[in-house]
Amino acid sequence: MEWEDGKTLGRWEDLSTDILWKIFESFNDVSDLSSAVGKVHCSAVCSAWRSVLCDPHLWHTLDLSMIKHNFIKTKDEPYVYVCSQSDLTLSRVLKVSLSLSHQNITTLIFNLQLYVPDDLFTYTAERCPKLRRLVMPSWNKIKIDGISKAIGCWKHLESLTIGNIEKYQYLTLLQVIYDNCKNFRELKLMGTCDTNSFASAMVRYLPKLEVLSLRCSMLSKDALMVILESLPNLEVLNISHCVVLDETHQPHQPFRIVEELDASIVDKASRLKRFITCMRMPTDMRVQEDSCSMCQRTRNDEGIIRWHRYEEGMWKADEVASLAL
Repeated sequence: MEWEDGKTLGRWEDLSTDILWKIFESFNDVSDLSSAVGKVHCSAVCSAWRSVLCDPHLWHTLDLSMIKHNFIKTKDEPYVYVCSQSDLTLSRVLKVSLSLSHQNITTLIFNLQLYVPDDLFTYTAERCPKLRRLVMPSWNKIKIDGISKAIGCWKHLESLTIGNIEKYQYLTLLQVIYDNCKNFRELKLMGTCDTNSFASAMVRYLPKLEVLSLRCSMLSKDALMVILESLPNLEVLNISHCVVLDETHQPHQPFRIVEELDASIVDKASRLKRFITCMRMPTDMRVQEDSCSMCQRTRNDEGIIRWHRYEEGMWKADEVASLAL
């Protein structure tokens, strides 16, 4: 094709590799949905573009945090019905991305409200053997065997972020991490850790844990003490915006929410490099003000934040830089 001045319009496949690489690299700045799936769309333009998109440097991170399902809640398992078109879109994006990455993905980020089918989750795991960091999707459609099979593929996993999780899922998850992931060091749990069994399982299966964030979770005072006393390698603990419960209550009475950390907790936390909390310390002489907005939201939601009620992407925040998205 020629313009009126006689110049020839170049073809898409004739763009230089350097220019293409810069274009595709910009998709790593995930600010909207188009960025998350941009590489997949571009791979269908021509063979030259697809060839450039196979560069492993473009696939260290696969960020799907902006992809969400259209769904409705149901009464029966898996307690959610997902629109078939949403499932097809997710499946295509994942499978094409995994094909292009040639097993070079080291960070995989799902939206917490993405309902990934069990078979697609294990399919993904098998094609990401170098994975070091994972932000989990919702658990509704992932089975226990799927969790075990997936974690078994991730021998190099170091960091995991998970939303609210049932006790039996949590115990299975920690055990398979203990059996398979010898370099695991960082955990973020957003949900409930309100019993000693949650903390004790963490101590048993994650003895080398260095960084723990329980931000916006429900946490018992006793569980907090177990964590501080029994994880010798722990360096950073974030309990910002947590609902901390005092279990030394009278029978048939509601749990009491701890408003101020006592001296024993502060003393045990002093060995850490960083202890992050919104709660008052015994030495804090300031007049107690109303809780911050995030603390109030955690209380209103009874320790399990309903992230869909609030600002888009709020779940990604964390005071620990290595866990923030």
